[in-house]
Amino acid sequence: MDFELRFTDKEITAWGGMALMKRMLEHMGFGAALAGAGLPAPGSNRGYAPEQLITQFMLSVWCGANRFEHGEVTRHDPVLKRIFGFKRMANFKAIMRLFRRFTQSTNEGVMDSLYRWMFDQISINGITLDVDSTVMTRYGGQDGVAKGYNPSKRGRASHHPLMAFVSETRMIANCWLRPGNTSSANNVQGFLRNTRERLGNKRIALLRGDSGFSDNAFLEHLESEELHYVIALRQTQPLQRALVDASDQRHGWWGLTDDNGQAVPGIELTRFRYQASSWSKARWVTGIRQHVERRASAKGKTLPLFADDPVIGKYRFSALVSDMDLPAEVVWRTYRGRANCENRIKELKYDFGADSFNMQDFWATEAALNTVMLAYNLMSLFRQVLLRSEVVRKGVSQPIEHTLQTLRYKLFAKPAYTTTESRKPILNLALAMQKRQWMQGLWDQAKQFDLPVKFAVRHPP
Repeated sequence: MDFELRFTDKEITAWGGMALMKRMLEHMGFGAALAGAGLPAPGSNRGYAPEQLITQFMLSVWCGANRFEHGEVTRHDPVLKRIFGFKRMANFKAIMRLFRRFTQSTNEGVMDSLYRWMFDQISINGITLDVDSTVMTRYGGQDGVAKGYNPSKRGRASHHPLMAFVSETRMIANCWLRPGNTSSANNVQGFLRNTRERLGNKRIALLRGDSGFSDNAFLEHLESEELHYVIALRQTQPLQRALVDASDQRHGWWGLTDDNGQAVPGIELTRFRYQASSWSKARWVTGIRQHVERRASAKGKTLPLFADDPVIGKYRFSALVSDMDLPAEVVWRTYRGRANCENRIKELKYDFGADSFNMQDFWATEAALNTVMLAYNLMSLFRQVLLRSEVVRKGVSQPIEHTLQTLRYKLFAKPAYTTTESRKPILNLALAMQKRQWMQGLWDQAKQFDLPVKFAVRHPP
C-alpha cells in the first residue's frame, strides 16, 4: 500500500507513561527535597533553576539517554515539558554547566541531604548493606583516570567507584568516585561512616563484602562498631592449606541440604577457626567447595596449590569470614544474596548509563554519577510501590524485578497528547482498551501509597 505523507501540529509525546513517575515524585515531595539540598545556584539571573536541571537529567536517563547529548530527545518533547511543569526545557550543556559547579564539599552536602531524604521515605527495621566496587573504563584524560585493575579492558585507564547497596529495598546507599588505581578497601572506613550518615536513622544489621574488603583493619573496624559481617576471603596459600586440612578435622566436610532436608548435589561445607598472617586474631571461617563435574555452574576457584591433585582438583573452593558464631549453612545462605550486587551494577551501566556521563572535572563526574544513582533509587521505589508483580517459584511467591529497559517499552513508551477542559489539563494516552483499567489503577496508586514505604527484612538468627 502506497501511503501519502502528511504532518500534524498536534503536540504528541512517545513517553506518556512518564506522567506516572511525575505523580509519584509529587507525592513524595521530591521538588521540595531538591530545593532544600543546597544545589549550586545558576551563574546568571536568566539561568535555569538547578532543581529543573537535575529533574530533567534524570528524566533523560529514564527515557534511555546514556550520553549528555541524548538529553536533546526529551528537551524537544513539548508534552513532557508540560507534564513536568517546565516553562522551557534546558539543553544538555546547561546540565553539564550545573555539574561543573559541584566541588567536593558541594557533592558531600547535596548528596548527603538527598540520600537522607530518600531513605526517610522507607520504613525498615535493620538493613543488609552490601559493599562493592566496579571498574568504569575511560577513553580520555579526565581527572582521576588511572591505570589499575581492569578485567574487561586490560591496561586501559579507568575510574574505580566504591558503592553500597541496601539489599532489602534494592537501592543504593552511597557511591564514591575514585581513581582507577585505588584498591577496593582504600578508605572504606570513611566510606562506611559517610554511608551511615546518608542512611539517617536506618540501622545496619549486616554487612557483606567480597574479598577486597577482608583486610584486618576493616574487620577490626567493623568489630569495634559492633557491625555483624560476612566477607569473602582471598585464596592465599595459607588459606588454601587450611581448606584442604579441614578434611582431616573432626567435622570435615558435609553435604548441603535444601529446605526439605534433601541433599544438594555437588556442594559441601566446613567450618573452622583461622588466623591469616595479617590478622590480629583468629576468626570463624566457612569453607565451601563445589564439585565441577556434578555442578555445571560451580562457583569459586580451583586451588592453585592443589590443581594437579586428582581429588582436590575436581573442586572449586571459596571461603567466608564472619564475626557471628553461626552454622556454616546459615553463613553460606546469608552471603548468597550478595550476588544481586553484580546485577544492580550491570543494570546501572547498561540501562542507566552510569559509566557514560563522565566529564573532565572529577567532582562534576561524581555529581553526575550520584545523580544517576538517585535516579536508580527513585525508579526502584517506583517498581516496588506501583508495580507489585509477583511470580510463584517452587510454591513461593517472589516479586518480579522489571529492568528499566523493560519498563520503557511496557509502561513509559506510551503515545500521548495533552488537552484542556474547563482550564484543567488532560493527558490523553493512546492505550489499548484491555490496558486502560490497569493504567488507571497505577495512576491512582501513584498518589495514594503510604509514606514511608514499609519493607520487611529477614536476617540470620
